[in-house]
Amino acid sequence: MSTALRNAGYTEPTPVQAGVIPEALEGHDVIGQARTGTGKTASFVIPILEQLDPPKRNQGPQALVLVPTRELAVQVRDEVVKLSQGQRVQCVAAYGGKPIRGQIEKLRRHPQIVVGTPGRVIDHIGRGTLRLNDLWCIVLDEADRMLDIGFRPDIEKILRRCPTQRQTLLLSATVPPPIERLAKRYMHEPVMLNFSAKDMMVETIEQFYFTVDNRMKFDLLVHLLEREQAKQAIIFCRTKRGVDRLVTRLRKRLDSVDCIHGDLPQSSRDRVMKSFRDARLRYLIATDVVGRGIDVTGISHIVNFDTPSFCDDYVHRVGRTGRMGREGVAYTFVAPEEGPELTRIEQRINLQLKRGELKGFNHSAPVEVAPETPATPPPASLMKRPPKKYRRGL
Repeated sequence: MSTALRNAGYTEPTPVQAGVIPEALEGHDVIGQARTGTGKTASFVIPILEQLDPPKRNQGPQALVLVPTRELAVQVRDEVVKLSQGQRVQCVAAYGGKPIRGQIEKLRRHPQIVVGTPGRVIDHIGRGTLRLNDLWCIVLDEADRMLDIGFRPDIEKILRRCPTQRQTLLLSATVPPPIERLAKRYMHEPVMLNFSAKDMMVETIEQFYFTVDNRMKFDLLVHLLEREQAKQAIIFCRTKRGVDRLVTRLRKRLDSVDCIHGDLPQSSRDRVMKSFRDARLRYLIATDVVGRGIDVTGISHIVNFDTPSFCDDYVHRVGRTGRMGREGVAYTFVAPEEGPELTRIEQRINLQLKRGELKGFNHSAPVEVAPETPATPPPASLMKRPPKKYRRGL
């Protein structure tokens, strides 16, 4: 393990790793609250690898990691592979969007660790291709996000199928009441570790906002990207259609632009994410599908083209930069009527965003003045007095 850690570039643990790993090695259930980009993945992968039993014939997985998105499943699997270098450890990622037949074949080889999205894991359990009898550890990674996107029933169904004598590790950026209720029902005397600073954003991320009319947002984005010359940037939109429209327009103005959202085929999503991780792609336009957990170290800029609907989404979007102590910049475009949303974000992160300035750019849409038309006189028929009607006296 020490050799694999050195090769992976781990020299000293982050606060999250220093807190979670000892408790996990003691066998305790743990709730770890920390913002993204703080090394949460390694905090549960390392203790799992340290405690794996030697593989046995016809043995089911010993550890199951549930994650909200396909991209995060691939990332966690890759982290397991990286940190298990030199060990005989098999890890399978199970998620939708890929043919299930190939995953079934891999599960038949009896991997010690399975990483998956709740829907696909339920599918494998129902088919009998994933048995949980030998499971001793289950991890809920990005638990708040899984509940946000409606995975609670699937998660509870999986937890009820797991052995009673098990270890449960729950990692989450926030711990709202639904998470607390889930922990109370399915965890045994969990150790609560909170690594979220009072200020939700780290000091290495500079945060700005622009007040801009919706019709001027695209021009502002182009000018901003040309000025900043970002190493790599993610531009967040609120909807899939918004992503498609923006990528079509931006490709006409800038090079190295691509997009990712939930409606794209899995092969396209994999290709785009690989290009972005390998730094061959400079600008990635995305919905919140990549707003959680994806660790791409070269991201220098975040642009919220659409103001996030929820404050926690802002936290996770901006958390894509400034990871592991690196510097980053985040810009949020705020329409004139979205002032209340900006205020709620500032209250959530306990920080006032700086007003952005772009010399020579007018943030307001040009006022369209209708041309004056000469007044037309009323029809001649209306100018005549109507004839009086008199009633004949009796």
